[in-house]
Amino acid sequence: MSLNLQNNDSNNIPLIIVNPKSASGSTQTRWARIASDWAAHYGAFNVDFTEYRGHGIELAKKAAETGRKFIVACGGDGTINEVANGILLSGKDAELGVLPQGTGGDFRRTIEMPSTIRRASEALKNGVTKKIDVGKVTYLNHKDETEERFFLNISSVGLSASIIERVKTTGNLNWITFGSLRGKASFAYSALHEVLNLDVKTIRVRFDENEVKSLQSIVFCVANARYFGGGMKMAPDAVIDDGLLNVVNIGELGTGKIVRKAPKLYAGTHYSLDEVKHTTAKRIEISAFNNEEIHLETDGELPGKLPAVFEIFPKALKIRVPKK
Repeated sequence: MSLNLQNNDSNNIPLIIVNPKSASGSTQTRWARIASDWAAHYGAFNVDFTEYRGHGIELAKKAAETGRKFIVACGGDGTINEVANGILLSGKDAELGVLPQGTGGDFRRTIEMPSTIRRASEALKNGVTKKIDVGKVTYLNHKDETEERFFLNISSVGLSASIIERVKTTGNLNWITFGSLRGKASFAYSALHEVLNLDVKTIRVRFDENEVKSLQSIVFCVANARYFGGGMKMAPDAVIDDGLLNVVNIGELGTGKIVRKAPKLYAGTHYSLDEVKHTTAKRIEISAFNNEEIHLETDGELPGKLPAVFEIFPKALKIRVPKK
């Protein structure tokens, strides 16, 4: 589905790629207001709506290949991921913009993009262009085929993937009518359930050219940016243009201690815990011990499972960020 507002020399007009299902479906019902706010505070635009998973990649790739200069992702972290992948796969020099409309908003926190449509529209109109690093993960999809995916934020295995998997399969909170509140309630419910049923994984890890080592892990994160899980500052030292991936492993931390130390995870002060280890690398290889099936999450999506290889591509993507 496409809609155009003013189409004179469209390549110089922003294309907004909208996920109508983002924010638990409230983006679709609020689109008229979102469009009005954008037009009032930014100006002319074209728009495409995604219709299925992966459609954002296709739309962004086609737009970049046909000369579109500025492509804006309107949705959550998954939508931003798809639009970024489309631009990167095109090989063109298109610029990414972020118009936040999801329940998590983790990547927008790192780039300090305002959360309201009006302020974000103004920030994009008056913003500056920055080149940022991009992570790439190679993994097995659910058909045991090798696939690749770029990520801007964080890719992880363990508890985080289990929570997201439960969020996407939980349908018993539909009685909550407000979309964003329903999304947050679903995440909280799923997180509590998974924490109460902790499953410690044994993984084999190799950093750069170092030797393979085994780790006990409840969460293993490879981070380009700082936040995940709806505002948890998992990688407080991550910088999106330093040419490095930040790695954070939370070891065998009991349920009670996780609950007690949750504020540290959100504040980014969890590095002081004995069970938390962190480092930086440019390439990370992960595999499951004894061929256990361990699922992988990437920017809030669940594309596949281990084994996986993570690599960093320095300053590979142009993005518009708020002017300081």
